[in-house]
Amino acid sequence: MNCSSSPSRPQHLPPWLDALLDLLYPPHCVACGRGGAWLCDACLDTAPLFQGQTARHTWSDEHGGRGGVVYSVGPHIPPLREAVHALKYEGARVLSEPLGELMAATWRGRTIPVDLIIPVPLHTRRLRQRGYNQSLLLARELAQHLDIPLCHESLVRARHTRAQVGLSRRERWDNVRGAFRTVSREPAGARVLLVDDVMTTGATLKACSLALREGGAKEVVCLTLTRAAGGM
Repeated sequence: MNCSSSPSRPQHLPPWLDALLDLLYPPHCVACGRGGAWLCDACLDTAPLFQGQTARHTWSDEHGGRGGVVYSVGPHIPPLREAVHALKYEGARVLSEPLGELMAATWRGRTIPVDLIIPVPLHTRRLRQRGYNQSLLLARELAQHLDIPLCHESLVRARHTRAQVGLSRRERWDNVRGAFRTVSREPAGARVLLVDDVMTTGATLKACSLALREGGAKEVVCLTLTRAAGGM
């Protein structure tokens, strides 16, 4: 069974060790550099967030399969852009907590019922290199806040692909076409919320959604933290 109604969280450090680490490596805001937190309240308060229908984006079936819907918290600009970069490339896993809370707040404004939360997976090679999947960290926080089962092993990246950075829209789709597949029965008949950190052209989300539908998912809706300008 890959799903959990109470997704596990990383164990908190003992207070004395937490304090020692803060003393040795004091947290500082990844967006403004202010000390005290990895993403400070001032930056969170000024983050431009999508509201209402602006959070919603749709794609057509230009690459085959049905169209889809993506909701995003905000545009891929400061301070969310810096937070995503720190979470994804700098090992700042602690950022998944405030960012996951932002995603939960965005989703609570929707009236779309979902049965499962599934993160966009990394290939095992990239997972070994990075040490963690940032989309899984966000999905775990989201599942915790929304009390929706998290299924993080139902969808896998079966083929290692090039990094999408620097590729054209057509190249991005060709890069991920057929790269994902379902490996369990959990998505069958379920309404799935697919989670990722950033939507650029939407190629990865489309490929994952197609794989989930081929695996029997009844419906797939996507949620990302940020959306790049001109995405999809």
